[in-house]
Amino acid sequence: MVVGEISQERNLIIIGGGPGGYSAAIRAAQLGLTVTLIEQADMGGGCLNNGCIPSKVFAHAAAKLSETAHLNSLGIGSSEMIFDFQKLSSYKTNIINQLRSGVESLCKENKIEIIRGKATFLSVDKIGVENGHQFDIYTFEQLIIATGSNPITPDVRKEKDPRFLLSHEIYKMDKIPEHLIVRGQDYIALEIASSFAVLGAHVSVVIDGKIGLPFDESLNKELTRLFKKRKIKMYKEVDFIAKHETEEDITITFISDRNEVETISGSHLFVSEKRKPNLEELGIIRFGIELTEEGFIKIDKDMQSSIPSIYAIGDITGGPMLAGKAIKQGKAAAASIVGTQTEVDLTFMPVVAHTIPPVVSVGLTEQNARDIGLDIRVSQFALGGNGYATITGKKDGFIKVISDSTTEIIQGIHMIGEGAVEMSGSFVQLLEMAAKEEDIIFPHYAHPGYNEGLLEVVEGLVGQAIHTSPMKKKDLTKIS
Repeated sequence: MVVGEISQERNLIIIGGGPGGYSAAIRAAQLGLTVTLIEQADMGGGCLNNGCIPSKVFAHAAAKLSETAHLNSLGIGSSEMIFDFQKLSSYKTNIINQLRSGVESLCKENKIEIIRGKATFLSVDKIGVENGHQFDIYTFEQLIIATGSNPITPDVRKEKDPRFLLSHEIYKMDKIPEHLIVRGQDYIALEIASSFAVLGAHVSVVIDGKIGLPFDESLNKELTRLFKKRKIKMYKEVDFIAKHETEEDITITFISDRNEVETISGSHLFVSEKRKPNLEELGIIRFGIELTEEGFIKIDKDMQSSIPSIYAIGDITGGPMLAGKAIKQGKAAAASIVGTQTEVDLTFMPVVAHTIPPVVSVGLTEQNARDIGLDIRVSQFALGGNGYATITGKKDGFIKVISDSTTEIIQGIHMIGEGAVEMSGSFVQLLEMAAKEEDIIFPHYAHPGYNEGLLEVVEGLVGQAIHTSPMKKKDLTKIS
């Protein structure tokens, strides 16, 4: 190893080139800082290379494949749709490379210095970077840690088995599993179950304990119905007993919600894993940085750690492990460093699952609102009553709105159906601005379009939705 004899000085160093890290770097450069970004692997981090992007490629492919029947009804295509998994894998790789190249180009255009290597803290203002036989030392004025997290290997995986898959592995398979068992209920597990079922796998979903699905109860029921429609078998509220592997398959045994011992055998098993912060190898813990009870870096509203010159963003700070959060925190950290007042409020961070159809949840669920004692109005509009959904053949799902009946302020918006992801930004804006029912009813909406469903569901709060049959005998819009 060749050790640099002189410590090189840097203005701002960012460790980690994932969504949070490179967003922080670009924003800091825009604000006039000289930025050095250190990345030991591929730019874009786990999201671009192993998670968000590969999963959405598969979800997009599955969504298109699911349209075969509708396309035929439009006179497009043939009676048999051909699916080539190898071409899908190549497309995924090309998309990842294209986006990674884009990130690298943006950093270059913003005059961000990129250093390849593994960073280790030598003191509270000095790091060493190892790259092969080269070891260089840098002192810094400010530093942002954006090293993300890694999966905690589940206890049931005692040794490496290519049939036992974690979130960073499943989209690297060389073929579609014959029977994929999905153990978990988070958005990652649901996306995997939905995509692989359409792409040709037999899929079973096993949900441990009393956790249940993560959305408003109405959405959970509809998602369960749609999974059943796609022949995805769901086992809820189970108590896991054991896993057994043979050359032929992987078998799991559990006690079902009917209090019966059941066994499922599959060709592959996916498990939604817990994650831990990438902290130990950084060496920052020995310098007394304050951690949360869960072992993540503790930060204040400015993303600043207990060491004033060091900031932290993304997964390494705990909370929702979402790229959107990391990006927001990265921009906020850069602004804080130059003295600009900023705020990151995760109250209305949308929960999104790119299932078929997609699911979005923002704000209070109906149960949340009841639990805190709100007097609420609830309305639900089925997309089957939307003209554009009928045209496109995407009639599954609905939009649901929860409103405070006293103030008429919207408390939660939830949707399962085509267009949900694209409309989620509007949902968040409405809740952030504490929109009232009239704020949604007053504007004009493009016709025909999925967006009209939002107007219909809010008009439904007072029984005035045009494309919903009149309610009989009792008014379901006011629920105390």
